[in-house]
Amino acid sequence: MKKEYSRSYTVATIGPASGEVETLKKMIAHRMDLARLNFSHGTHETHAKYIAAIREASKLNERYIPIIQDLSGPREKTDDGHQLNKELESVITDKDKEDLKFGLEQNVDYVALSYVSSGKDVIELRDLMEKYGKVKPIIAKIERPEAIPNLDDIIEKTDAVMVARGDLGNSMPLEQLPFLQAMIVKKCNKAQKPVIVATQMMLSMVNSPTPTRAEVTDVSNAILQGADGVMLSEETTIGKYPVQTVEMMEKIVLEAEKYTNGRLPNKL
Repeated sequence: MKKEYSRSYTVATIGPASGEVETLKKMIAHRMDLARLNFSHGTHETHAKYIAAIREASKLNERYIPIIQDLSGPREKTDDGHQLNKELESVITDKDKEDLKFGLEQNVDYVALSYVSSGKDVIELRDLMEKYGKVKPIIAKIERPEAIPNLDDIIEKTDAVMVARGDLGNSMPLEQLPFLQAMIVKKCNKAQKPVIVATQMMLSMVNSPTPTRAEVTDVSNAILQGADGVMLSEETTIGKYPVQTVEMMEKIVLEAEKYTNGRLPNKL
């Protein structure tokens, strides 16, 4: 009997806990669909090793795994982590430009742009890629209040959207977050643009082999709302159980899809 797999996709962020070929092989086997590299952390040398490992594991599994380069954007460190540096004129920093050159040389498949506020930011990144001689699809990350009034413009200009709930939750009242997520997903569905829901989806699995009931419900609800993909961050970068986390997310997504009336996700 042929094994059934989810149509929606799981994005896993790669880091020290998951950057070796053997671990990646298992994650791919348990249905990691895309690999994300967070350029807020690590060096080009480290990311080059991850890219090589992802591609080697893809070959061994005979299944192509696209790579998302997530640019860090104008963030500055604080005692509590990081925050947006609002003094910079562009969301594309000098660091981002160097990182982008590296990513394009490595032939990443997608580029995620942090702190998007309008469609102009997306156009600026696309123009920069044209200048560098290679244009990749752009994922606009929605994580600041200024983006909300400009959502239609952003969705029109970008290739895909990420609901980046971490910074979005830091910059807006937390109680509004579920409704903003639902609204963003609905708008993306209407425009037939892929949308990924991200941040703390299975956070307890950093240290636990099983998720909380609330996390299971969160992942399911994202799929029921119409998310095309769901994303893991700390769970697979520094967590103790990266393979089990991907496996559990696949189970949850597959079950949730039984209740989506046959809706097919917008593929990246």
